Amino acid sequence: MAGAASSVAPVLVICLLSLALFLHRCRSCEAVERERTLAMIKPDGLSGNYKEKIKEAILGSGFDIIEEAVVHLDAERASLFYAEHADRSFFNSLVKYMTSGPVCAMVLESPDAISRWRNLIGPTDARKAKTSHPDSIRAMCGLDSEKNCVHGSDSPQSAAREISFFFRDDKSEALEHDEL
Repeated sequence: MAGAASSVAPVLVICLLSLALFLHRCRSCEAVERERTLAMIKPDGLSGNYKEKIKEAILGSGFDIIEEAVVHLDAERASLFYAEHADRSFFNSLVKYMTSGPVCAMVLESPDAISRWRNLIGPTDARKAKTSHPDSIRAMCGLDSEKNCVHGSDSPQSAAREISFFFRDDKSEALEHDEL
């Protein structure tokens, strides 16, 4: 009986060492943190029937669409969303454009979602995107720097603010103006 126990001991030691090595590797290969960003298809993207093509590009690029809502912004909401541009010469034109039809707001999730989404949509000016980033979404469906088909958050802080602008934490209800 003592011989049988002594032959099991080396196998047990090897199993325990293998388990310890496996657990160490798992800890050193921690899961990649997933990030969320706001993606918005602007009125020209919806009226030009680009919604499905844009969503195919999103999903084909490895993003998950967590939430989605089609809304029609009024002037007050559009002004609030773009408040950081209120002193810019294009602000009134931007508000008029953003209220010209519905928009599709989506919460995208993936590792490094903010920069990956911004790379996928391309430069702000769709005319430049057509030459410098011909495979980008703005090259596909945008016209210029205002009518550029899509919006993307530019930082984690903007993403959090913009997501909360369109979605509540408790399942996709649009926020009211004074709840921001």
